[in-house]
Amino acid sequence: MNFNRILVTGGSGFIGTNLIEALRARADLVFSNLDIKPPKMHVHRDCWKSTDMRDPDGLIASLQSFRPDALIHLAARTDLDGKQVGDYSSNTDGVARLLEALDATNFAGPVIFTSSMYVCRPGYIPTSDTDFQPHTPYGESKVIGEQLVRDAKPTYPWVITRPTSIWGPWFGIPYADFFKVVLSKRYLHISGDRTQKTYGFVGNTIAQIFAILDHAEELRTKTLYLGDWPPYVISEWADEIAAFVPYRVPRVPKVAFNGLALIGDTLQKVGIRFPMTSFRLSNMTTNNVHDLSSLCELMGEALPFNREQGNALTVKWLNKTS
Repeated sequence: MNFNRILVTGGSGFIGTNLIEALRARADLVFSNLDIKPPKMHVHRDCWKSTDMRDPDGLIASLQSFRPDALIHLAARTDLDGKQVGDYSSNTDGVARLLEALDATNFAGPVIFTSSMYVCRPGYIPTSDTDFQPHTPYGESKVIGEQLVRDAKPTYPWVITRPTSIWGPWFGIPYADFFKVVLSKRYLHISGDRTQKTYGFVGNTIAQIFAILDHAEELRTKTLYLGDWPPYVISEWADEIAAFVPYRVPRVPKVAFNGLALIGDTLQKVGIRFPMTSFRLSNMTTNNVHDLSSLCELMGEALPFNREQGNALTVKWLNKTS
């Protein structure tokens, strides 16, 4: 890597925890994590500084004291529980304050600004980097974050990344639930379903972030999706996970899933969580494949981890933490 001092925002989250762990393995790097929440791993506390991304003075002070030569911005609220865009001020005001702090400290870059595939609804293929079709307040907040970056026209090298469905150790809802349901023998296949989606094992995601950082100058102003290639057939992936138990995943007609989704919709109205809703069923059965050709060209065909290796590492982590 071409940098010595890397500042990470949101290093206490899922991807951030894996990123900090990867940085800790590099003896040639100094790094710091700005996050409003404490790290998931106790050993990461020595590089953590409690920071609200909406606090301009705190951001400026951190940038001035740490003096990074590269920044990876991951900090965000990522759940889908918010009812309106204002519930995601960390994703909007947080980006605005960060941009202001970078300008105030004459930061020279590069910066990776992390957005989300949910700037477009599942199944929608954007025609350009600024073609948006969000379907949730979370997605809308990420659209605003991207627009703030582009409108600011930073002079330092910057890249926007859109993680797809990233999974692996330290993950949470909903992808951890997918593994847990399969491993507890409660998962059901929809008969005949061959839905394909772009997912990404977090170990590959970290390698992609590092590659983008190293090539930020030539990639400046680009928007790249993060994920594995080729796309996953979800039923095949579930069968691979089920083999760790082992058990054979039953196949059930889609009409049964439609009934469960209606039950879930009803329970959701009274504040009761249920593993299936119409929203989730639609997501499950909609092909959602993103163009990763630029990233594949940058890194080469072979990813650091294949899916089988990712499955094994994730199941091992789940067993250790359960």
